[in-house]
Amino acid sequence: MKDAVGQALTGANAQALDLLEQGLHQFRCLNGDPLASAEAALAAAPELVMGQVLKAWLLLLSTEAPALAPARAALADAQALPHNAREALHLRAIEALCKGRWHEAGRVLEDLSCDYPLDALALQAGQQIDFFTGDARMLRDRMARVLPDWSAALPGWHAVLGMYAFGLEENGDYRHAEQLGREAVALQPQDAWAQHAVAHVMEMQGRRREGMAWMRDNAGWQQGSFLGVHNWWHLALYHLAEGEHEEVLALYDGPINGPHSTIVLELVDASALLWRLQLAGVDVGARWATLAERWAPHAASANYAFNDMHAAMAFACAGREDLVGELRAAQALALRSADDNAAFLREVGQPATEAVLAFTAGQYRRAGELLRPLRSHAHRFGGSHAQRDLLDQTLIRAASAGGDAALARALLSERRALAEQRAAQH
Repeated sequence: MKDAVGQALTGANAQALDLLEQGLHQFRCLNGDPLASAEAALAAAPELVMGQVLKAWLLLLSTEAPALAPARAALADAQALPHNAREALHLRAIEALCKGRWHEAGRVLEDLSCDYPLDALALQAGQQIDFFTGDARMLRDRMARVLPDWSAALPGWHAVLGMYAFGLEENGDYRHAEQLGREAVALQPQDAWAQHAVAHVMEMQGRRREGMAWMRDNAGWQQGSFLGVHNWWHLALYHLAEGEHEEVLALYDGPINGPHSTIVLELVDASALLWRLQLAGVDVGARWATLAERWAPHAASANYAFNDMHAAMAFACAGREDLVGELRAAQALALRSADDNAAFLREVGQPATEAVLAFTAGQYRRAGELLRPLRSHAHRFGGSHAQRDLLDQTLIRAASAGGDAALARALLSERRALAEQRAAQH
């Protein structure tokens, strides 16, 4: 049996195929519950290898430590089944990521896409890995390589356009990124990743009022999207840059934090927004305390360095020294590992975390000393340009508060020049 683009599937039947395609579509749009669809497909066909593959990717790409055990179980179940060459490459990549080898997993998926360019799941998982490892070039080029094999006649074309749009944006090709992102949303209004790619373009170019309209006028991403919190966060950034702090707080208290999510990637957005508000001089009240409580179960995870830094913000600002201690101990242990996260921590994550803690403690000179060396390679612990801008904003504030007026002035001049350069590309 074959999938919607003609790729062979092992262990499929008609019912399972429909459910698998549903789950893949949901994942491409970041909408609905693709994990439930994968489970339903496996219930219909227990030997469906790609059902286990989809399940494993969904778990692993959450970056949450508790997801590792069920992901490993899905991998073991799939490895015990007959599988074809394409499925075997997925399993190799999943096994690498289960062992914390992010770069190896991305490289296996790169090879998979060379041989099977119509495998949209491999492209999507690969781009997410590129994002988590900060590989901007591959964010773009992973998609560019397969474009000749794709067309509007194939299901998933909108997702390929949206992913390529994001890769282009992260490489500074704003005009082309916006064009493709808009085209993808026009084809599939629920494509939250494509919506997000255009939001990034407008953030980078300072087109805040346009960005507000883009996010508010297109409702497809606002219902049932598991990228919804992140996209609301982008809307909040536009309002924050315009000094509309009450609107930002309303967004935080509403769609960003109102559901009291315990999903780590959504906790990251909440921390990042409160931190930016504080940098702008806004009193956020007791919000840090409640956020720290939801971060607490992850204090000892040290599963992904980028997450740790955002957890540290909540713990430090809430005065939770106990949780700060847990996080530091977990990072120290993780640094002794042989996996890629040890490098993420060593190169960026641990000094960035310590800078956050120093800044919160009023040790502005120390925060600046820790942050300055990171600027040229901060991408190595993942995130987008928009997310990592928090480090630059913190450095500017640390320089100013620490009495280094010359450095603060130089950094602000640099920032204005870059903003003008980006805006000129519109």
